[in-house]
Amino acid sequence: MKTIKSGKSKKVDAFDPQVFLDTSGVARKIGEYSRGESIYSQGEPAESVMYVQKGGVKFSVVNGSGKEAVVAMFGPNDFFGEGCMAGQAVRMGTATAVTPTKILIIDKNELLRVLNAEHELSNYFITYMLAHNIRVEEDLIDQLFNSSEKRLARTLLLLARYGEQEQPERILAKVSQETLAKMIGTTRSRVNFFMNKFRKLGFIEYNGKIKVNKSLLTVVLHE
Repeated sequence: MKTIKSGKSKKVDAFDPQVFLDTSGVARKIGEYSRGESIYSQGEPAESVMYVQKGGVKFSVVNGSGKEAVVAMFGPNDFFGEGCMAGQAVRMGTATAVTPTKILIIDKNELLRVLNAEHELSNYFITYMLAHNIRVEEDLIDQLFNSSEKRLARTLLLLARYGEQEQPERILAKVSQETLAKMIGTTRSRVNFFMNKFRKLGFIEYNGKIKVNKSLLTVVLHE
C-alpha cells in the first residue's frame, strides 16, 4: 500500500465523493484485496475509515460460540469502518473482500480535519451516515417481522441498489448462498429453495451470477 496526496480542491457541479477525495488533498492509502482477503478483523484497533472504489465487502460479526452473522455488504461509493469517528476503539466486526476490491483508507484524524474544513464532503458524509442508520433500523424491522422469503428478496434488491440510483446494478457481485443465509438469518437450504422459486417466476436470473429483475419488488411489496 502507498500513501497518495493530491493537489488543491476543485469545485464540481454535482458532488461526487470520489472526485472530491481525488482532488482535495486528502492523505490516504490505497488498498487492493483479492476475493476472500481480510481488510480488517474483529477486535483490531479502529483507526481509519474505508471508502470502496470498486469491488465488494462483507461485514460480519462472530459471537462467543463462533457463530457468524453477515451484518452488511458494501459496494462502490460506500464508506465503512466509520465507528472510529464516534470513539469506537476496536473493530466490532470483520470486513472481507467478496470480489477483487480497491479501497481508499483514510486515517480518522485526517478525515476529521477534512470534514471540518470542507463543507461539501461534511454534508455528504452526514447524509450518508443518516441513510446508513435508517438502513440499520429497516434491517432490524425486517428481521423481526418479515418472512425469510421476503427478507431474501429485500436483500437481493438492496445488493442490486434498487431505489438508490437510476440504473441499478442488476448483475450482483459474486455472493454465495451461504453468505445470503447469514445475512437474513436462515439456512442455506432455505435460500436455495427461494432462489429457485424466484428464478422460476422470472424475478431473478441465476446462473453463477445473480441478475435481479425489477419484478422481484412484488415479493417485498406483497402483504
